[in-house]
Amino acid sequence: MNRNEIDIKARISWYQRFTIWMINEGSRAIFLGLWILIHISIFGLAFFNYHYSDNFEIVRSKLGVTLPIARGAALVLHVDSGIILFPVCRTLISWLRSTPLNRIIPFDKSIAFHKAIAWSIVFFTLLHTAAHYVNFWKLSRSDPAQYSFWNLMLLSGPGLTGHIMLLFLGIMVCTSLPSVRQRNFEIFWYWHHLFLLFFFFFSFHGAFCLLTPDRPPYCKDIASFWKYWVASGFTYLTERIMREWRASQKTVISRVILHPSKVVEIQIKKENCQALAGQYIFLCCPEVSLWQWHPFTLTNAPEEDYLSVHIRVIGDFTEALSRKLGCDADGPSGWEENLGDKKGLITVLPRIMIDGPFGAASEDVFKFEVTILVGAGIGVTPFASVLKSIWYRVNYPTKVTKLHKVYFFWICRDKESFEWFQSLLLALESQDLNQFIEIHTFLTGRLRHSEVGNLMINEESAFADTVTGLRARTRFGRPNLDAEFERIRGNHADTDIGVFFCGPKKMGKQLHACCTKFSHGSTQFVWHKGKQEQ
Repeated sequence: MNRNEIDIKARISWYQRFTIWMINEGSRAIFLGLWILIHISIFGLAFFNYHYSDNFEIVRSKLGVTLPIARGAALVLHVDSGIILFPVCRTLISWLRSTPLNRIIPFDKSIAFHKAIAWSIVFFTLLHTAAHYVNFWKLSRSDPAQYSFWNLMLLSGPGLTGHIMLLFLGIMVCTSLPSVRQRNFEIFWYWHHLFLLFFFFFSFHGAFCLLTPDRPPYCKDIASFWKYWVASGFTYLTERIMREWRASQKTVISRVILHPSKVVEIQIKKENCQALAGQYIFLCCPEVSLWQWHPFTLTNAPEEDYLSVHIRVIGDFTEALSRKLGCDADGPSGWEENLGDKKGLITVLPRIMIDGPFGAASEDVFKFEVTILVGAGIGVTPFASVLKSIWYRVNYPTKVTKLHKVYFFWICRDKESFEWFQSLLLALESQDLNQFIEIHTFLTGRLRHSEVGNLMINEESAFADTVTGLRARTRFGRPNLDAEFERIRGNHADTDIGVFFCGPKKMGKQLHACCTKFSHGSTQFVWHKGKQEQ
């Protein structure tokens, strides 16, 4: 930190510091804090009710504090299980993020919220289970003639259904871990639908009235779980019905292109399907799997008459899909096929279904006067649509655009990764007469000795960069984020600058920190994090 930066920070008031924190951290931190506070309140409400209620004195005398602990955890589980489906209702989330609520609630973090609820369910399930293990042991000790510990554990209604639910939950958690999900998505996808059986057993898990109150009506409010999940269950069912309806609409693959670095581009025609720049779709290929839907960012501009996605061939689904499309991703790059003839044979492309498009953080690019776009590797795909749309708006303007300057940073590990996106960048650079887009490319991987020699020979005399073919020179190593943010802040004083990123979490954290670090006075860097592409 240099002296000028220290002096600037010293002049910032506590209110300005709070405002800066609110822009990049506040809504998420406040939402998470409220969510934790609500959980504590729900647990405390049930705990103190069963700890002090005069209608549970008999059973409380046998079980002690583990009774209110078990019941408190159970109430939290009812609430969490009742809301866990809402974050995965993507049509609902996409609509909500277009409302003013998006300024308060971070809807772009819906999947992260879904995971947080899931881990909360895991924690309170273990707490609930441990408390009931102690309860079963205390009951068997207090009245051995009526209660047997193993009968309570394995044969009683609550014990049997509880252990079945615990088994289902354990399978869902283990198959949802990143190491499993990223390596074999099919295992995660199919086993995750055990939530239906989990909800089924949860619906009558508390219907056996094992621990009765002191006064009648003894079992009035048992088996009330359906009241908690009926709203989210109906919403999720509606979502699935809408997905099937959208999937049934006619969808045609108009073009397939195999780009370098094992990237397959699919251009799709679908009537009455309009998308904004930066949005994404879910794609299903029944010939690969009828039940698997995978998210991919759209790379076409809204001004184009087709939808397109660029898919990196990695993993079982993408490899199977590329083979069905007729692409040998390990073969020569540059192969391109339109519908029609290939070596005298008519190629029949597979049927695909798409669901969407859905809103994403990248579509907010045009809400700012200045934006910074940072993509790492295939993480550049959300910005392909944005950059294309900018090109159309600059060259064929149909309406006033607030955005007037874009800083585009693309970081790749190997030089081949630049090739598939090269044509678009060349078009942008050649026709960017108003210096609208400033392109920066960075190569972080090591070069072979032969490549180093070629670069040294050609670099001095070449008009274009020898790595990318652009006029903008490729720099080696990672970008100096502090220097770049300082430079951009100096170029655009008194401006809100949108920062959009898609790539590895580690780099995202560094960019996020820079947004807060260099937001001073009336110059604010507003952070947006997109999803990492498959």
